[in-house]
Amino acid sequence: MDSRLRVLALLILLPRFFTLLAISSVFFTSRVIGAEGAIGVNYGMLGNNLPSPAQVISMYKAKNINYVRLFHPDTAVLAALRNSGIGVVLGTYNEDLARLASDPSFAASWVSSYVQPFAGAVSFRYINAGNEVIPGDPAANVLPAMRNLDAALKAAGISGIPVTTAVATSVLGVSYPPSQGAFSEAASPYMAPIVAYLASRGAPLLVNVYPYFAYAADAERVQLGYALLSASQSASVTDGGVTYTNMFDAIVDAAHAAVEKATGGQAVELVVSETGWPSGGGGVGATVENAAAYNNNLIRHVSGGAGTPRRPGKPVETYLFAMFNENQKPEGVEQHFGLFQPDMTEVYHVDFAASS
Repeated sequence: MDSRLRVLALLILLPRFFTLLAISSVFFTSRVIGAEGAIGVNYGMLGNNLPSPAQVISMYKAKNINYVRLFHPDTAVLAALRNSGIGVVLGTYNEDLARLASDPSFAASWVSSYVQPFAGAVSFRYINAGNEVIPGDPAANVLPAMRNLDAALKAAGISGIPVTTAVATSVLGVSYPPSQGAFSEAASPYMAPIVAYLASRGAPLLVNVYPYFAYAADAERVQLGYALLSASQSASVTDGGVTYTNMFDAIVDAAHAAVEKATGGQAVELVVSETGWPSGGGGVGATVENAAAYNNNLIRHVSGGAGTPRRPGKPVETYLFAMFNENQKPEGVEQHFGLFQPDMTEVYHVDFAASS
Protein backbone atom coordinates (compact mmCIF):
# COMPACT_ATOMS: atom_id res chain seq x y z
CA MET A 1 0.00 0.00 0.00
CA ASP A 2 1.71 3.16 -1.24
CA SER A 3 0.71 6.31 0.68
CA ARG A 4 1.29 8.69 -2.23
CA LEU A 5 -0.85 6.66 -4.58
CA ARG A 6 -3.49 6.14 -1.90
CA VAL A 7 -3.87 9.93 -1.67
CA LEU A 8 -4.16 10.08 -5.46
CA ALA A 9 -6.82 7.40 -5.35
CA LEU A 10 -8.81 9.44 -2.87
CA LEU A 11 -8.58 12.60 -4.95
CA ILE A 12 -10.02 10.72 -7.89
CA LEU A 13 -12.64 8.65 -6.11
CA LEU A 14 -13.97 10.83 -3.34
CA PRO A 15 -15.82 13.45 -5.40
CA ARG A 16 -17.70 10.65 -7.08
CA PHE A 17 -18.22 8.87 -3.80
CA PHE A 18 -19.74 12.00 -2.30
CA THR A 19 -22.12 12.07 -5.26
CA LEU A 20 -22.96 8.47 -4.54
CA LEU A 21 -23.76 9.35 -0.95
CA ALA A 22 -25.97 12.27 -1.91
CA ILE A 23 -27.93 10.15 -4.35
CA SER A 24 -27.98 7.06 -2.18
CA SER A 25 -29.69 8.98 0.63
CA VAL A 26 -32.82 8.82 -1.51
CA PHE A 27 -32.61 5.04 -1.59
CA PHE A 28 -31.96 4.22 2.08
CA THR A 29 -33.98 1.21 3.08
CA SER A 30 -34.45 -0.78 6.24
CA ARG A 31 -33.51 -3.30 4.70
CA VAL A 32 -16.46 -21.24 -0.32
CA ILE A 33 -15.04 -22.18 -1.41
CA GLY A 34 -12.53 -23.07 -4.02
CA ALA A 35 -9.53 -20.89 -4.58
CA GLU A 36 -11.69 -18.28 -6.30
CA GLY A 37 -13.33 -17.30 -3.02
CA ALA A 38 -10.20 -17.76 -0.94
CA ILE A 39 -9.16 -15.46 1.86
CA GLY A 40 -5.45 -14.78 2.17
CA VAL A 41 -3.23 -12.30 4.01
CA ASN A 42 -0.49 -10.01 2.72
CA TYR A 43 2.89 -10.71 4.32
CA GLY A 44 4.55 -7.31 4.55
CA MET A 45 8.11 -7.08 5.79
CA LEU A 46 8.64 -3.37 6.51
CA GLY A 47 9.55 -3.94 10.14
CA ASN A 48 12.79 -4.47 12.04
CA ASN A 49 11.19 -6.60 14.74
CA LEU A 50 9.24 -9.20 12.78
CA PRO A 51 9.36 -12.97 13.37
CA SER A 52 11.49 -15.18 11.15
CA PRO A 53 9.96 -16.42 7.87
CA ALA A 54 9.73 -19.95 9.27
CA GLN A 55 7.78 -18.67 12.29
CA VAL A 56 5.49 -16.60 10.08
CA ILE A 57 4.63 -19.45 7.74
CA SER A 58 3.98 -21.66 10.77
CA MET A 59 1.56 -18.95 11.96
CA TYR A 60 -0.25 -18.98 8.62
CA LYS A 61 -0.77 -22.72 8.92
CA ALA A 62 -1.77 -22.58 12.59
CA LYS A 63 -4.28 -19.78 11.95
CA ASN A 64 -5.83 -21.59 8.97
CA ILE A 65 -4.63 -18.91 6.50
CA ASN A 66 -4.22 -20.79 3.25
CA TYR A 67 -3.09 -18.01 0.91
CA VAL A 68 -0.31 -15.42 1.13
CA ARG A 69 0.76 -12.45 -0.96
CA LEU A 70 4.42 -11.45 -1.01
CA PHE A 71 5.25 -7.92 -2.16
CA HIS A 72 8.68 -8.94 -3.38
CA PRO A 73 10.67 -12.14 -3.78
CA ASP A 74 12.46 -13.35 -0.67
CA THR A 75 14.22 -16.69 -0.87
CA ALA A 76 14.00 -17.29 2.89
CA VAL A 77 10.22 -16.88 2.77
CA LEU A 78 9.92 -19.01 -0.34
CA ALA A 79 12.00 -21.71 1.32
CA ALA A 80 9.71 -21.61 4.36
CA LEU A 81 6.72 -22.03 2.03
CA ARG A 82 8.03 -25.28 0.55
CA ASN A 83 5.47 -28.08 0.91
CA SER A 84 3.23 -25.86 3.06
CA GLY A 85 0.27 -26.11 0.70
CA ILE A 86 -0.20 -22.33 0.99
CA GLY A 87 -1.12 -20.56 -2.25
CA VAL A 88 1.36 -17.78 -3.07
CA VAL A 89 1.03 -14.50 -4.95
CA LEU A 90 4.58 -13.37 -5.74
CA GLY A 91 5.35 -9.75 -6.55
CA THR A 92 8.29 -8.00 -8.12
CA TYR A 93 10.00 -4.90 -6.79
CA ASN A 94 8.63 -1.80 -8.49
CA GLU A 95 12.19 -0.65 -9.07
CA ASP A 96 12.85 -3.81 -11.11
CA LEU A 97 10.08 -3.08 -13.62
CA ALA A 98 12.25 -1.10 -16.02
CA ARG A 99 14.81 -3.92 -16.35
CA LEU A 100 12.11 -6.60 -16.48
CA ALA A 101 10.48 -4.65 -19.31
CA SER A 102 13.60 -3.91 -21.35
CA ASP A 103 15.78 -6.95 -20.78
CA PRO A 104 14.35 -10.44 -21.39
CA SER A 105 17.49 -11.96 -19.91
CA PHE A 106 16.81 -10.18 -16.61
CA ALA A 107 13.27 -11.58 -16.60
CA ALA A 108 14.74 -15.02 -17.25
CA SER A 109 17.19 -14.56 -14.37
CA TRP A 110 14.33 -13.43 -12.10
CA VAL A 111 12.36 -16.57 -12.90
CA SER A 112 15.40 -18.81 -12.48
CA SER A 113 16.14 -17.24 -9.07
CA TYR A 114 12.69 -16.96 -7.53
CA VAL A 115 10.32 -19.32 -9.29
CA GLN A 116 12.13 -22.24 -10.88
CA PRO A 117 13.90 -23.49 -7.71
CA PHE A 118 10.60 -23.53 -5.81
CA ALA A 119 8.06 -24.40 -8.51
CA GLY A 120 7.68 -28.03 -7.52
CA ALA A 121 7.16 -27.37 -3.82
CA VAL A 122 5.54 -23.90 -3.65
CA SER A 123 1.99 -23.38 -4.91
CA PHE A 124 2.36 -20.20 -6.95
CA ARG A 125 -1.00 -18.66 -7.84
CA TYR A 126 0.09 -15.51 -9.66
CA ILE A 127 3.11 -13.35 -10.30
CA ASN A 128 2.35 -9.62 -10.20
CA ALA A 129 4.64 -7.27 -12.07
CA GLY A 130 4.59 -4.13 -9.95
CA ASN A 131 2.24 -2.81 -7.30
CA GLU A 132 0.23 0.44 -7.68
CA VAL A 133 2.40 2.10 -10.34
CA ILE A 134 -0.47 2.98 -12.73
CA PRO A 135 -0.90 5.85 -13.46
CA GLY A 136 2.63 7.09 -12.99
CA ASP A 137 6.06 7.20 -14.58
CA PRO A 138 6.73 3.42 -14.33
CA ALA A 139 3.34 2.53 -15.85
CA ALA A 140 4.73 2.06 -19.36
CA ASN A 141 6.97 -0.74 -18.07
CA VAL A 142 4.20 -2.90 -16.65
CA LEU A 143 2.90 -4.70 -19.75
CA PRO A 144 6.36 -5.30 -21.29
CA ALA A 145 7.50 -6.68 -17.93
CA MET A 146 4.47 -8.96 -17.80
CA ARG A 147 5.19 -10.21 -21.32
CA ASN A 148 8.85 -10.89 -20.56
CA LEU A 149 8.06 -12.70 -17.31
CA ASP A 150 5.44 -14.80 -19.08
CA ALA A 151 7.93 -15.69 -21.81
CA ALA A 152 10.59 -16.51 -19.21
CA LEU A 153 8.23 -18.86 -17.40
CA LYS A 154 7.40 -20.65 -20.64
CA ALA A 155 11.08 -20.90 -21.58
CA ALA A 156 11.76 -22.46 -18.18
CA GLY A 157 9.04 -25.04 -18.79
CA ILE A 158 6.80 -23.61 -16.08
CA SER A 159 3.09 -23.42 -16.88
CA GLY A 160 -0.03 -22.51 -14.98
CA ILE A 161 1.25 -19.37 -13.23
CA PRO A 162 -0.57 -16.31 -14.62
CA VAL A 163 1.41 -13.07 -14.79
CA THR A 164 -0.51 -9.91 -13.90
CA THR A 165 -0.14 -6.63 -12.03
CA ALA A 166 -1.68 -5.02 -8.94
CA VAL A 167 -3.41 -1.64 -9.22
CA ALA A 168 -4.87 0.87 -6.80
CA THR A 169 -8.34 2.32 -7.35
CA SER A 170 -6.57 5.44 -8.60
CA VAL A 171 -6.84 3.80 -12.04
CA LEU A 172 -10.57 4.63 -11.99
CA GLY A 173 -11.68 7.97 -13.37
CA VAL A 174 -15.38 7.15 -12.88
CA SER A 175 -16.51 5.05 -9.93
CA TYR A 176 -20.15 6.04 -9.44
CA PRO A 177 -22.51 4.51 -10.13
CA PRO A 178 -20.60 1.21 -10.19
CA SER A 179 -22.10 0.26 -13.54
CA GLN A 180 -20.46 3.36 -15.06
CA GLY A 181 -16.99 2.57 -13.74
CA ALA A 182 -14.24 3.52 -16.20
CA PHE A 183 -10.49 3.96 -16.24
CA SER A 184 -9.17 7.51 -15.98
CA GLU A 185 -7.64 9.32 -18.93
CA ALA A 186 -4.25 9.00 -17.28
CA ALA A 187 -4.58 5.26 -16.63
CA SER A 188 -6.50 4.10 -19.70
CA PRO A 189 -3.57 4.07 -22.17
CA TYR A 190 -1.88 1.53 -19.91
CA MET A 191 -4.86 -0.32 -18.47
CA ALA A 192 -6.65 -1.01 -21.77
CA PRO A 193 -3.83 -3.10 -23.28
CA ILE A 194 -3.10 -4.75 -19.93
CA VAL A 195 -6.64 -5.99 -19.41
CA ALA A 196 -6.84 -7.07 -23.06
CA TYR A 197 -3.66 -9.07 -22.50
CA LEU A 198 -5.09 -10.61 -19.32
CA ALA A 199 -8.35 -11.47 -21.08
CA SER A 200 -6.47 -13.23 -23.86
CA ARG A 201 -4.75 -15.45 -21.29
CA GLY A 202 -7.58 -15.98 -18.83
CA ALA A 203 -5.53 -14.24 -16.15
CA PRO A 204 -6.94 -12.02 -13.38
CA LEU A 205 -6.28 -8.37 -12.57
CA LEU A 206 -5.25 -7.64 -8.98
CA VAL A 207 -6.99 -4.64 -7.41
CA ASN A 208 -6.32 -3.04 -4.00
CA VAL A 209 -9.63 -2.00 -2.40
CA TYR A 210 -9.81 0.22 0.72
CA PRO A 211 -13.24 1.44 1.89
CA TYR A 212 -11.49 2.79 4.98
CA PHE A 213 -9.93 5.76 3.20
CA ALA A 214 -13.23 6.90 1.69
CA TYR A 215 -14.83 6.69 5.11
CA ALA A 216 -11.99 8.51 6.89
CA ALA A 217 -12.06 11.37 4.39
CA ASP A 218 -15.69 12.28 5.17
CA ALA A 219 -16.95 10.32 8.16
CA GLU A 220 -19.89 12.70 8.65
CA ARG A 221 -21.48 11.68 5.38
CA VAL A 222 -20.13 8.16 4.81
CA GLN A 223 -22.09 5.69 6.90
CA LEU A 224 -19.71 3.61 8.98
CA GLY A 225 -21.82 0.47 8.65
CA TYR A 226 -21.75 0.75 4.84
CA ALA A 227 -17.94 0.86 4.93
CA LEU A 228 -17.67 -1.94 7.52
CA LEU A 229 -20.02 -4.39 5.70
CA SER A 230 -22.16 -4.34 8.82
CA ALA A 231 -25.31 -6.42 8.61
CA SER A 232 -27.04 -3.99 10.96
CA GLN A 233 -26.49 -0.89 8.79
CA SER A 234 -29.52 0.52 6.97
CA ALA A 235 -27.97 2.23 3.94
CA SER A 236 -28.16 0.76 0.47
CA VAL A 237 -27.40 2.11 -2.99
CA THR A 238 -29.46 1.21 -6.03
CA ASP A 239 -27.76 1.09 -9.42
CA GLY A 240 -29.57 -0.14 -12.50
CA GLY A 241 -31.86 -2.46 -10.62
CA VAL A 242 -29.22 -3.97 -8.33
CA THR A 243 -28.63 -3.03 -4.71
CA TYR A 244 -25.35 -2.41 -2.93
CA THR A 245 -25.33 -2.79 0.84
CA ASN A 246 -21.60 -2.25 1.29
CA MET A 247 -18.82 -0.15 -0.24
CA PHE A 248 -16.51 -3.10 -0.89
CA ASP A 249 -18.87 -4.57 -3.48
CA ALA A 250 -19.48 -1.15 -5.03
CA ILE A 251 -15.76 -0.52 -5.55
CA VAL A 252 -15.13 -4.02 -6.93
CA ASP A 253 -18.01 -3.70 -9.38
CA ALA A 254 -16.84 -0.26 -10.53
CA ALA A 255 -13.54 -1.96 -11.42
CA HIS A 256 -15.45 -4.76 -13.18
CA ALA A 257 -17.30 -2.20 -15.26
CA ALA A 258 -14.07 -0.37 -16.15
CA VAL A 259 -12.46 -3.61 -17.32
CA GLU A 260 -15.45 -4.52 -19.46
CA LYS A 261 -15.44 -1.11 -21.14
CA ALA A 262 -11.73 -1.42 -21.85
CA THR A 263 -12.03 -4.94 -23.29
CA GLY A 264 -15.21 -4.39 -25.28
CA GLY A 265 -17.23 -6.57 -22.95
CA GLN A 266 -14.75 -9.34 -22.22
CA ALA A 267 -14.73 -10.35 -18.58
CA VAL A 268 -11.50 -10.45 -16.61
CA GLU A 269 -11.55 -11.95 -13.14
CA LEU A 270 -10.66 -9.54 -10.36
CA VAL A 271 -8.68 -10.56 -7.32
CA VAL A 272 -8.71 -8.15 -4.38
CA SER A 273 -5.02 -8.19 -3.60
CA GLU A 274 -5.23 -5.81 -0.61
CA THR A 275 -7.98 -4.66 1.70
CA GLY A 276 -8.05 -3.83 5.38
CA TRP A 277 -8.79 -1.38 8.17
CA PRO A 278 -6.34 0.22 10.61
CA SER A 279 -6.68 -0.47 14.33
CA GLY A 280 -4.85 2.65 15.48
CA GLY A 281 -2.55 5.46 14.44
CA GLY A 282 -4.87 8.38 15.11
CA GLY A 283 -6.94 8.20 11.93
CA VAL A 284 -10.69 8.75 11.88
CA GLY A 285 -12.38 5.44 12.65
CA ALA A 286 -9.04 3.71 13.15
CA THR A 287 -9.96 1.57 16.15
CA VAL A 288 -9.49 -2.04 17.14
CA GLU A 289 -13.27 -2.52 17.17
CA ASN A 290 -13.74 -1.20 13.64
CA ALA A 291 -10.78 -3.14 12.26
CA ALA A 292 -12.07 -6.36 13.80
CA ALA A 293 -15.55 -5.69 12.44
CA TYR A 294 -14.33 -4.94 8.91
CA ASN A 295 -12.08 -7.95 8.53
CA ASN A 296 -14.44 -10.45 10.13
CA ASN A 297 -17.44 -9.11 8.19
CA LEU A 298 -15.42 -9.25 4.99
CA ILE A 299 -14.36 -12.85 5.55
CA ARG A 300 -17.97 -13.89 6.12
CA HIS A 301 -19.12 -11.91 3.08
CA VAL A 302 -16.50 -13.29 0.70
CA SER A 303 -16.67 -16.81 2.07
CA GLY A 304 -20.43 -16.88 1.66
CA GLY A 305 -19.87 -17.14 -2.07
CA ALA A 306 -22.52 -14.59 -3.05
CA GLY A 307 -20.09 -12.57 -5.16
CA THR A 308 -21.00 -8.98 -5.99
CA PRO A 309 -24.22 -7.57 -7.49
CA ARG A 310 -22.51 -7.38 -10.89
CA ARG A 311 -21.05 -10.89 -10.50
CA PRO A 312 -23.58 -12.82 -8.39
CA GLY A 313 -22.42 -16.26 -7.33
CA LYS A 314 -18.80 -15.50 -8.32
CA PRO A 315 -16.71 -15.46 -5.12
CA VAL A 316 -13.97 -12.82 -4.95
CA GLU A 317 -10.52 -14.07 -4.01
CA THR A 318 -9.41 -11.56 -1.38
CA TYR A 319 -6.19 -10.81 0.54
CA LEU A 320 -6.31 -8.91 3.82
CA PHE A 321 -3.68 -6.29 4.57
CA ALA A 322 -1.64 -7.21 6.53
CA MET A 323 -0.20 -9.94 8.71
CA PHE A 324 1.74 -7.63 11.09
CA ASN A 325 1.91 -4.05 12.28
CA GLU A 326 5.07 -2.83 10.52
CA ASN A 327 7.13 -0.20 12.32
CA GLN A 328 9.09 0.91 9.25
CA LYS A 329 6.03 2.08 7.35
CA PRO A 330 5.06 5.78 7.55
CA GLU A 331 3.85 6.86 10.98
CA GLY A 332 0.11 6.98 11.57
CA VAL A 333 -2.48 4.50 10.36
CA GLU A 334 -0.02 2.89 7.92
CA GLN A 335 1.70 1.20 10.88
CA HIS A 336 -1.55 -0.24 12.22
CA PHE A 337 -3.07 -2.45 9.54
CA GLY A 338 -1.69 -5.66 11.04
CA LEU A 339 -3.78 -8.51 12.35
CA PHE A 340 -0.90 -9.44 14.65
CA GLN A 341 1.77 -7.66 16.65
CA PRO A 342 5.41 -8.44 15.81
CA ASP A 343 5.51 -10.67 18.91
CA MET A 344 2.83 -12.79 17.15
CA THR A 345 0.03 -11.90 19.56
CA GLU A 346 -3.32 -10.89 18.09
CA VAL A 347 -4.19 -7.23 17.66
CA TYR A 348 -7.75 -8.56 17.55
CA HIS A 349 -9.27 -11.91 16.71
CA VAL A 350 -10.01 -12.80 13.11
CA ASP A 351 -11.98 -15.96 12.46
CA PHE A 352 -10.27 -17.58 9.50
CA ALA A 353 -12.20 -20.77 10.15
CA ALA A 354 -15.13 -19.01 8.49
CA SER A 355 -13.19 -19.00 5.21
CA SER A 356 -12.67 -22.77 5.12
